[in-house]
Amino acid sequence: MGKIKVSEFITLDGVIDEPTFTFDYGFTDAMGEAMGRLTDGGSEAILFGRTTWVESGPAWSGRDMQDDPGAPFFNNTPKYVVSATLENADGWNNSTVIGGYDADAIQKLKDSVDGGIYVYGSGTLVRAMIADGLVDELHLFLYPVALGSGPRLFPEGAPKTVLSLAGSEAFDNGVMHLTYTPTPG
Repeated sequence: MGKIKVSEFITLDGVIDEPTFTFDYGFTDAMGEAMGRLTDGGSEAILFGRTTWVESGPAWSGRDMQDDPGAPFFNNTPKYVVSATLENADGWNNSTVIGGYDADAIQKLKDSVDGGIYVYGSGTLVRAMIADGLVDELHLFLYPVALGSGPRLFPEGAPKTVLSLAGSEAFDNGVMHLTYTPTPG
């Protein structure tokens, strides 16, 4: 059975908008190693919301190992897109549209994959999966900045969510990697 591992770049005030806020901090080797543990370390599939898949395809499909060590993972790994509006997943190899959000369909995907299922961005999808108890690990890369506005991982009015801290690491650029898992019971 697969394990859904979500990563989000997030601000102190919970914003997960387009991650241009990350540019001032750089991307350290240690951050690359942490991301590599999430992607190359046992992830057998990638799950996307429509917007993140549409935006990521052109960015990754033209890259290779020399451009970015993560390129083979993103280009060669089977990709599943949750979308009620896309008719096909042409344009980025190994991509399949699985239809609109359906918790049972996501669970069936988890059951069919041996290893991790990696998710990044895809805020609408991630919020729904958290609410439905489908996320096994939530990896927050917390940047030391507050934006004041923008889409949040847990927007105002969202139901209470309790998680357990499973790990943390600090990077030289001031970013923290916080790993959370569902709290039992």
